[in-house]
Amino acid sequence: MDLPDSPHHRTRNLQGLRQDLHVIGNAALKAVDPAAAVKRCLQRHDAALWIDGEAWTDESSVDRFVLLAVGKAAVPMASAAVEVLTAGDSNKLDQVSGLVVTKYGHAVEHRLPPSVEVIEAGHPLPDESGLRAGRAVIACLERLTHRDRVLLLLSGGASALLPAPVEGITLDDLQALTEILLGAGATIDEMNAIRKHLSRLKGGQLARLAAPVPLAALVLSDVVGDRLDVIASGPSAPDLTTYRDALEVLERYRLLERTPAAVLEHLRAGAEGARDETPKPGDRIFDSVRNVIVGSNHQAACAAVAQAEALGYAGLLLTTFVEGEAREVARVAVALAKGVRYREVPLRPPACLVWGGETTVTLRGNGKGGRNQELALAAAIGLEGLENVAMMALATDGTDGPTDAGGAMVDGDSAGRARAQGWNLHATLGENNAYPLLDATGDLLRIGPTGTNVNDLLVILVG
Repeated sequence: MDLPDSPHHRTRNLQGLRQDLHVIGNAALKAVDPAAAVKRCLQRHDAALWIDGEAWTDESSVDRFVLLAVGKAAVPMASAAVEVLTAGDSNKLDQVSGLVVTKYGHAVEHRLPPSVEVIEAGHPLPDESGLRAGRAVIACLERLTHRDRVLLLLSGGASALLPAPVEGITLDDLQALTEILLGAGATIDEMNAIRKHLSRLKGGQLARLAAPVPLAALVLSDVVGDRLDVIASGPSAPDLTTYRDALEVLERYRLLERTPAAVLEHLRAGAEGARDETPKPGDRIFDSVRNVIVGSNHQAACAAVAQAEALGYAGLLLTTFVEGEAREVARVAVALAKGVRYREVPLRPPACLVWGGETTVTLRGNGKGGRNQELALAAAIGLEGLENVAMMALATDGTDGPTDAGGAMVDGDSAGRARAQGWNLHATLGENNAYPLLDATGDLLRIGPTGTNVNDLLVILVG
């Protein structure tokens, strides 16, 4: 899960800054290790299981623990949960069964027992494997008895990985809808408002299927603000959105004419009251549900600041609520770096500024990249010629967009290196083609799947 290791040098030259960014990034990722997060929250005391410091269930009243883990961090979260549920006793494995659904390449060499099926599926576009997983989850919930307990482990990517469409909506419909929403720059909140109203599991409907069997959800947040109704499209949380809200998203981005006909028909019927709404706050089905955030972007950002301070920087966490168009957000990042360099505001160098969140990209060209790479390229343009400043834009799951990069690290020399190779930076940015340019300049971060997922981090170092 680590970023490539680099020895730390106490100097504040450009090489030293870039090496320090590696160290800071590793500390941030370690702080949101999903297995450790599960073990902090789920604990065994005597003959009872406790969640977040409160008793959840007495083992004597349970025949079976049904484990459902979905998301990019599903495997390490499930492995940790099995370890706690069985207390290391192989004889107790008979009490644990379930399903793990994760992104392709994220289940390598897992050590889960045979009673827990592992399915890899498509992300960000749902696929047939995800459909099969959704059907399996529904079948599992329909077989629950009063002596079962459901442990739901959620992490980023779960919405795409577990589509479970309502009758009349096809996989092709979901894929087309996802592509137009991503291309339009829709936020995760907006996308999930629609997804919840096209699914049999999202928007509290998984909890509806499980009720009244006790269900506990341990959630690794990949959503700005850690809203339970948005993370993974809120399968175990009351839904605050409506069919009308879903339609308004499509209207806002002028996508009605491009939306699959079956999707539009379903949403319009729901807005007119011809479809059941998702369960709302106050619904009794949530009486037996507990939702707990076990890891977040805020934790990772705080760890980044602490590591920077340990390295001798003055550190400041600016916010973990960053949203907006990646290239516009980059302008703010550059302005902050210049403020520290030229005015010593808000900190005197050597300084480290950290923020977290999730930007979006409105596709204008046909290039290759991700939101962190686009941010980094835009920042490189603004940083050109600025001495001893370096930035890291990092996707904490290790995958930035449909690429093998986890983001990028740029500095005041990055633009010059690109120009020396014949790149037109502004034209490349206009084509959303950050990946090949950053690859050519050696600024891409290739770290592979980290096993965690808590949005993105931006770390700015000024030496």
